[in-house]
Amino acid sequence: MAKPEPVQVIKQRRDAALARLVGNIPYIRHLGVQFERRGDELTAVLPFNESLIGNPFLPALHGGAIGAFLEITAQMELTWALVWQMMESGPEGAEAIEKGDFPAIPKTIDFTIDYLRSGLPRDAYARARVNRSGRRYASVHVEAWQDNKTRMFAQATGHFLMPARD
Repeated sequence: MAKPEPVQVIKQRRDAALARLVGNIPYIRHLGVQFERRGDELTAVLPFNESLIGNPFLPALHGGAIGAFLEITAQMELTWALVWQMMESGPEGAEAIEKGDFPAIPKTIDFTIDYLRSGLPRDAYARARVNRSGRRYASVHVEAWQDNKTRMFAQATGHFLMPARD
């Protein structure tokens, strides 16, 4: 009977898989978006950078940067759920992820953003909640905040075409 892996080894494997997944997407690297993982829950972080300012007179974050941040958060939440399933399915799935064999990123069908207030020149955070995820379609809601999680500055709802599974 195989001895169970230590918790620290499992945590390191999951953190490494998330880092490789995020590192494989150039636009995420370009914006500087990072992801913090607690179990299977992700929090996206958009570290403040002067290049993200859209209105220098306020100053406020550019709406395009905010929209991209929210969409990236939604897509990563869906993709991470697929990666998590693969890693937890057994040694074959975990080995595939370790080799970099990630599932395809879900494709955006539509994405609606509500800009609730100006994004201030500071770090931003976001979390996505999957409302429905089936074999072909998923619906996701994303909320973004800065200093206070109860005071969102933007939210979005998106619908995605899920990658075909083998």
